[in-house]
Amino acid sequence: MDTPNVRDDEVVNDNHVVLMGNDDDDVVLEPTPENDDDGVPGNDDDGVSDPTSGNDDDGVLEPTPGNDADGVSEPTPGMFFKTEKELIYYYKQYGRQAGFGIMTQRSKREDDGSVRYVTLGCARGGKARKRITNISKPRPTTKTDCKARINAVLADGVLRIITVCNAHNHGLSPQNARFFRCNRAIDDSVKRQLDINDKADIGMTKSFNALVVEAGGFEKLPFIEKDARNYIDKARHLRLGKGGADALRGYFERMQYKNDEFYSSMDLDDEGLISSKNTETFVWLFDTWLKCMDERAPKAIITDKDRAMKNAIAIVFPNTRHRYCLWHIMRKLPEKLGSHAEFKCGLKSALQRCVYDSQTSD
Repeated sequence: MDTPNVRDDEVVNDNHVVLMGNDDDDVVLEPTPENDDDGVPGNDDDGVSDPTSGNDDDGVLEPTPGNDADGVSEPTPGMFFKTEKELIYYYKQYGRQAGFGIMTQRSKREDDGSVRYVTLGCARGGKARKRITNISKPRPTTKTDCKARINAVLADGVLRIITVCNAHNHGLSPQNARFFRCNRAIDDSVKRQLDINDKADIGMTKSFNALVVEAGGFEKLPFIEKDARNYIDKARHLRLGKGGADALRGYFERMQYKNDEFYSSMDLDDEGLISSKNTETFVWLFDTWLKCMDERAPKAIITDKDRAMKNAIAIVFPNTRHRYCLWHIMRKLPEKLGSHAEFKCGLKSALQRCVYDSQTSD
C-alpha cells in the first residue's frame, strides 16, 4: 500500500530564542485528499499523552472515551474532566472517530499554569492568514472558518463543557484521520531507532521502510515518512558528533585567549550540547550573558509571553523592566476581538492610534 502524498509538515529548529520566543497560537490544519497542508510551523505539539484513569474513589464520575456502544460519545454540555489532558484526549478521539482534526483555539491560564477555560475546535476553524507570496502560486489552505468547537471552564475542581457546536461546514474523513497532525506522533523508542540508523548512514527511505515492515503496514504507523525526516533534520541540527562538542569548546577557548573581547561559554552533558526551552536553560543563558557584560544587567528586556523566559528574567534580572513584544500583542487583536462587530467599525483603528500615535503616558 502506498502512502498518500502528504505535504503538511515543516522542519522546526529547536534553537534558543532570547528576545522573541514562539507564538502560542499554532494552528493545525486537517488534510484533504488533494491538499493536506495542516499546520503552521512551530506548533504541532499539543502536549497530549494517554490519559490517566478516568474514575477515582472520590465520588466524581467522569465521561471517558469509548463508553457507549457506538464508540466515543458525542460531546454535550455538562460533561466534565479532571484535567485538560483528559479533555483534549477525549475530543481528539471523538474527532478521529468523526473524521476531523482538532486544535486548541484559545485558553486562559493562571500564573501557575493551570487552565481556567479552554476552547477546543475543528482544525479547519478560523480563516487563513494572508501571507506575502507569489500571487500566481498562492499557498493552498484547508481553512473553512468551521465553527465546530467545545468550550470548557474550570468549576469545582473539574473542567466542565458548557457550550458545544458539533456542526461542520466541510466534509469529514474518518478514513484519513490518522494523517491529521493532531493524531501523528513518534514515540521515544522509534526516535532512538531513527537516530541509530542515521548515525550509521542508513538512508531515511530504508529506515522508514523497516519501520513499516516491523509495524505490519503503513496503516499501523502513527506517523508518516515526512515526520521521520523532520525529526532527523532537527536531531542533526542539535547533534554534534563524538568529540565535536569538546572540539568546539576548545576552539572558542583559543579564540578567547587570542582576543580579550571574544566571549564564549558552553554547557555540556554526556551527550553534548544541552538544548531545551525550560526555565533552567534560560537562567543559564541569561547568567552567561550577564558575565559577558561584566554583570551589567539590561534596563529593559522585551519578549513574547514565553513562561520559562519570564521566570528566568525574574530570577536573573530582578531589577530589569520586562515588557511584552508590541508586535505579538497587536498580532493577537484580530484573534481576540475580530468577532466583535465594532472591531471593523472603528475599534481597530482607535486601538492602533492609541498604541502607535500616543505622545504621552496618558
